[in-house]
Amino acid sequence: MMKVAAAVLLALLAGCASRTPAPVDDRRPPSAAQRRPPAAPGVTPAARAEVYVVKRGDTLYSIALEHGADFRELARWNNIDDPSKIRIGQELRVSVPEERSAAQVGVARLPREIESRPLDPGAAGAAGTAAAEAGMKTSPKALRLAYSEQNLAALSRPETRPESRPESKPAAAIPAPAPAPAAAPAPAPAAAPAQAERPADAIDFVWPAKGRVIAGFSEPRNKGVDIEARAGDPVVAAAAGRVIYVGSGIPGLGKFIVVRHENGFNTVYAHNRENLVKMDQSLARGQKIAEVGSTDADSPRLHFQIRKLGTPLDPMKYLPPS
Repeated sequence: MMKVAAAVLLALLAGCASRTPAPVDDRRPPSAAQRRPPAAPGVTPAARAEVYVVKRGDTLYSIALEHGADFRELARWNNIDDPSKIRIGQELRVSVPEERSAAQVGVARLPREIESRPLDPGAAGAAGTAAAEAGMKTSPKALRLAYSEQNLAALSRPETRPESRPESKPAAAIPAPAPAPAAAPAPAPAAAPAQAERPADAIDFVWPAKGRVIAGFSEPRNKGVDIEARAGDPVVAAAAGRVIYVGSGIPGLGKFIVVRHENGFNTVYAHNRENLVKMDQSLARGQKIAEVGSTDADSPRLHFQIRKLGTPLDPMKYLPPS
């Protein structure tokens, strides 16, 4: 009988072990990590440098002039060994490449903590005593009298009341002086003759040659002014600066010079008979740099341009009155 019971018990245990466990339904709220959707990979396009696509008729010198750059800088930015070898459709960087500078980590020096010191007790005591004495009233003094009919009668008389005493009467108000009569307004000065408004960023330019202006600024047809002069007349620097080009690399300008000035200004002197300066030469305002000529022009003249960061400007707004 005992063996039969043991066999039944073993069979029951074997049946429980072979059963498939019941599924578990987790009803707990999802965690924050489970609720957060997967982050999409961010696409941050790199900032595209300012580029120029070479067109027919362009030269490295004309591209540099139009963007206010030294042609040597333009060649260096684009790894060009021969300035004459550029092709149509080529993309050229025309802005200064961004230089990544390493971050410098240092220890900041904090200012020394301000020490607080108590005031001198003696000085503080003396100051307090003086202030107390200054604020203490010493008069009028109260008068104590024993109660009697005589004292009561004396205090009832007007001359003995505190308000009847001279020292207790308020001082008479001093009348304010009468206001002085307003002066008659002075006559307004005569208005000065209006002058041409000079740009705020202008520098001191002088006329680069003596002569009559025969062609004015008319963008894009004429990007400067043409000054009629005699062949061989001096051409001078309109402002102090440094020579960044000497040659004839742009068709239509003949022999010309480009000078770089402060505040992003460049000046151009074209159609010269002879150029008298060299690259990187420092110039003073009014210094002779060339001779008037007619290279790539119908008659002797100076074609003069003022540019700001490559943009042509009307020279008449920057030159002094002739």
